[in-house]
Amino acid sequence: MTNPAQCSRYEESRDKALELFALKGFGQVSMRELAAHLGLTAGSLYHHFPSKQHLLFDLIEELHEELLATLTLGSKRLRATENPLGVLIRAHWNLHRERPLQFRLAERDLCCLTDTQQQQIINLREQYERQLLQLIAPHTTLGGMQLKAAGHAIANLVNHLPGWLEDCPLPDSQRLALMENLVVGAIERTLLACGISSAA
Repeated sequence: MTNPAQCSRYEESRDKALELFALKGFGQVSMRELAAHLGLTAGSLYHHFPSKQHLLFDLIEELHEELLATLTLGSKRLRATENPLGVLIRAHWNLHRERPLQFRLAERDLCCLTDTQQQQIINLREQYERQLLQLIAPHTTLGGMQLKAAGHAIANLVNHLPGWLEDCPLPDSQRLALMENLVVGAIERTLLACGISSAA
């Protein structure tokens, strides 16, 4: 049986490691520095995490699983609403507010993972992009590289805009409205260019 105190310490260590990686860059943090930051000895750190790459992989994988869960949990609401894009945009906005450091890490430090780990993350990302596009444009008959490119572009837009707007001198509600306008316009133009009908 898992000890709740151990789980809490593990989560706290992961959060502290995430902060350090996001601040300095994964490649700039040594295991010795990471151990000191977490208040652990090097040996104790290896007991918790086999390597820095394993910890980085866990953090990035968790983010992509959360993105997939956002689509899965929201799919019923999306089908019932007249504004599925708005629902999706707000869900991504909220996730970005909850996990800004993980988004930064996933974008910047994916290349620090092993080839096998990178491929696992790429597979998760592509699954997410396919599901995202299916929710936005459920009736498309397009396939191949054009469809894949559209999903990739749309996913990048909804996942990067919250960060780009972070320093915008507007209240949250206005930044969210600006994001919705930018994303909806860009997505509709992208889908139109690819010959896809939007669910918006």
